[in-house]
Amino acid sequence: MKAIVRNTYGSPDVLELQEVEKPDFADDGVLVRVRAASVNRGDWYSLTGTPYVARMQVGLLKPKTNRLGVDFAGTVEAVGRDVTQFRPGDEVFGGRSSGAFAEYVCVRVAAPLSRRFQSFIVAPKPANLTFEQAAAVPVAALTALQGLRDKGQIQLGQQVLINGASGGVGTFAVQIAKALGAEVTAVCSTRNVELVRSLGADHVIDYTREDFTRSNQRYDLMLDVAGSRSWSECRRILNPQATLVIVGAPKGKAVIGPLSHIVKVRLAALRSSQKVVFFVAKFKKPDMEVLRELLEVGKVRPVIDRSYELSEIADALQYMGEGNAQGKIVITV
Repeated sequence: MKAIVRNTYGSPDVLELQEVEKPDFADDGVLVRVRAASVNRGDWYSLTGTPYVARMQVGLLKPKTNRLGVDFAGTVEAVGRDVTQFRPGDEVFGGRSSGAFAEYVCVRVAAPLSRRFQSFIVAPKPANLTFEQAAAVPVAALTALQGLRDKGQIQLGQQVLINGASGGVGTFAVQIAKALGAEVTAVCSTRNVELVRSLGADHVIDYTREDFTRSNQRYDLMLDVAGSRSWSECRRILNPQATLVIVGAPKGKAVIGPLSHIVKVRLAALRSSQKVVFFVAKFKKPDMEVLRELLEVGKVRPVIDRSYELSEIADALQYMGEGNAQGKIVITV
């Protein structure tokens, strides 16, 4: 099969499309023929090996795995003898630890009663979505859902601010917050105002024309995808018991990267009545089911900026690195 391979950290130029062995699958696994994948910010960090502090886990001098890609959607090719919930031909979507930029992926399916954390999962694809749309969902939508519902404890009727509303996580966050009954204010640049408004935002602030931290409005929850503001600026617009959930930050310097901004904000907020939370989304089957239901009833829809062929992965990641994507970047396989 064809797959994207890299043997060193670096720019997108280190990526190669190579012929590799088709993956084996265990008795509790499924082999999926990938039809589409999508690019995430994490793929850029994994490619470049930044921030350097993360190399303690992913490989100090060179990456522990030569494969990239988390999100995918495709068709089940074969199943292990212990798998009962999927059959060959089923259309699925999901994510795995690495290797989705390929023609095939193998994913282990946890037993229904297992409580063991899974770093990957596969679920039935929403019937009304194309493979490209489905591949755009997992990491970004799970981040938005878990950030708003679990970390932010969003409640019906709350005032919610989403800073960085036009990217992969942000476009899902606007829609999920609305689906959960909040009044949503979205912050984005001029060129994205109409897109974000079309996703259901009640109010849209163009940060190039207005400083949202100087507003008289106060918010119960802020989901910060852009990471563009200091704690002193954010706290001005938060209610006394509000929560700031950080899910993104500027790239920062190579050594600690976005962690610099996150640490600064959390330390500055230590004595505040307002709460600051940072987290990384986890693949959970129940949450994938929640997303599938929202997608099937039309309350949430993926936004795709650009689509690339597998052979064009370097261009896709270069575009991701520029940080200007509207919604998601998709890879067709």
